[in-house]
Amino acid sequence: MFTMSSEKAVINLTIPAKAEYITLGRLALTALARVREFPEETLADLKLALTEACSNAIRHAYRTDEGTVEIIYELEPDRLIVEVCDQGRGFVPPSGLEEIDFGEGGLGIAIIREIVDDLEISEKIGGGSRLRFEKRLGS
Repeated sequence: MFTMSSEKAVINLTIPAKAEYITLGRLALTALARVREFPEETLADLKLALTEACSNAIRHAYRTDEGTVEIIYELEPDRLIVEVCDQGRGFVPPSGLEEIDFGEGGLGIAIIREIVDDLEISEKIGGGSRLRFEKRLGS
């Protein structure tokens, strides 16, 4: 689903919980970047953050690849907000993201945190997890 007003563009994309579908999320992000003409470096960073967020949802939310991952993009005049949600087992982060154990294969959240301006991880109402990040955009 895509909606756009003079102040905000919103894309809501639901993909199967399979790694090969993350590319669709990256393509939607690229389309939004064209609306605002993000610098290439910003777009590359956001693609990396999105890939890590989706990979985490796919890897940790479901015991099988039968679920879905919902990606919501909100492009506002001064920022891009991305939410990645799943209906899986859920993830309750410690009180501070700094306390997460980044064992083998667990650097995704640390990478996202370095790229974006704001990061929230929470349980999703109704079950699952919600990872939300925000990147402020230059005027």
